[in-house]
Amino acid sequence: MSSLLSIENLETGYGASQVLFGMNLEVQPGEAATLLGRNGMGKTTTLRAVFGQLPAWSGEIRFLGERIDGQPTERIAQMGLALVPEGRQIFPNLTVKENLLAFAANRSGRADPWTLESIHALFPRLAERAQNMGNQLSGGEQQMLAIGRALMTNPHLLILDEATEGISPLIRREIWQVLGRLKRSGQAILVIDKYLNELMRVADHHAFIEKGRSPWSGDNDALAAEPELWERYLGV
Repeated sequence: MSSLLSIENLETGYGASQVLFGMNLEVQPGEAATLLGRNGMGKTTTLRAVFGQLPAWSGEIRFLGERIDGQPTERIAQMGLALVPEGRQIFPNLTVKENLLAFAANRSGRADPWTLESIHALFPRLAERAQNMGNQLSGGEQQMLAIGRALMTNPHLLILDEATEGISPLIRREIWQVLGRLKRSGQAILVIDKYLNELMRVADHHAFIEKGRSPWSGDNDALAAEPELWERYLGV
């Protein structure tokens, strides 16, 4: 099986400051995967390189078999990569409905594409808040909206950066349930988060990042068999 997303020996950084030193990561079609590591280890830098916001100094990034390092961000998104960014970045002066419809597309050519109605079924709270402005939502509701907005592009791969950061445990649980539903539906997902126990219920495959390198990757069974990895790379 060819990878959906493949990062090989990626080196990049900011100005003269190198952050990634030969980073490797793969996500397979239909897989739920994680990228795990302490703050400042290079997770967000990896995503910025994937989305064309940072140049690859060396190595390569492939999506759907095509090299995307060096491609503009807009082109990469149009290929079917969608990001739920840290901090959500919804449009505060648009309604919930307008936020969802702003980038609606079927970039993966799904036979049963996500629509406003199916997003409302996934997140009933968004239906209730349809006419509210983005800045009138709670943090958890904004995260639901950010996920719904990304799904409305019908991506091949949905990437979530700090998926449940700063939201209540109740809504965090709802988002984990939604991610589980998405995974069971065949949606490929890459999640960055710190709640490892919840991630192991959702994800098939895990990769650690430490100081811009990828020291370990494996499936749930392999990770469960090496609990010392949790302390070494996450401090948990």
